Amino acid sequence: MAMIEIKNVSKWYGDFQVLRNCSTSVEKGEVVVVCGPSGSGKSTLIKTVNALEPFQQGQIIINNVDVGSPSTNLTKLRAHVGMVFQHFELFPHLTITDNLILAQMKVLKRSRSEATKRGLALLDRVGLLKHANKFPGQLSGGQQQRVAIARALAMDPICMLFDEPTSALDPEMIKEVLDVMTELASEGMTMMVVTHEMGFAKKVADRIIFMDAGEIVEEAPTEDFFGKPRSERAQKFLAKILNH
Repeated sequence: MAMIEIKNVSKWYGDFQVLRNCSTSVEKGEVVVVCGPSGSGKSTLIKTVNALEPFQQGQIIINNVDVGSPSTNLTKLRAHVGMVFQHFELFPHLTITDNLILAQMKVLKRSRSEATKRGLALLDRVGLLKHANKFPGQLSGGQQQRVAIARALAMDPICMLFDEPTSALDPEMIKEVLDVMTELASEGMTMMVVTHEMGFAKKVADRIIFMDAGEIVEEAPTEDFFGKPRSERAQKFLAKILNH
């Protein structure tokens, strides 16, 4: 049974079509990397999965819940679908601990002590327990992104979405974030990841989705995609990025 099903999804911004009839699925425990050139629709596609971006045609189903249905409680749905953004999205005026417990208390109705226990356990897991009482601005970009991952995990998500989680980071900070994501993948977390980090994709992804101009051009097991991409567009893309 697919955890995420995307069926014939199209989206427009005014007259501009940003997604064109996109269909794919992600199985439970599978790690899928979405790649492609800038402006290809990758981030838009992943944001439609938990309705952060509305779509005009098609259907998206997460764990048997129809994302586009008017009767779907999107707040409840998003509580179960972890999302990590390019720019950490932490509350700057709250301590790291408070960032970790706020949604747990508001959405999951956990007590402060229960939420704190869960949040600190995950902060420890991403190697940042000693920073619990600091504010986001006192942490490096890589540390803030690891906090953002811990915050998403604190909601006990059934799957995780990552929208270019390392693209705003300095090169030396990228590894610490990818290490946390690699560990998550090894534990069987269902993940859909938009990224330019092809080393991570090769190592961790079960499957690669390649997008261009709003379309899913190619979808293949990781080894096949990197070994012998079928489409000329994917061949050109890989030739550019793997030669640097």
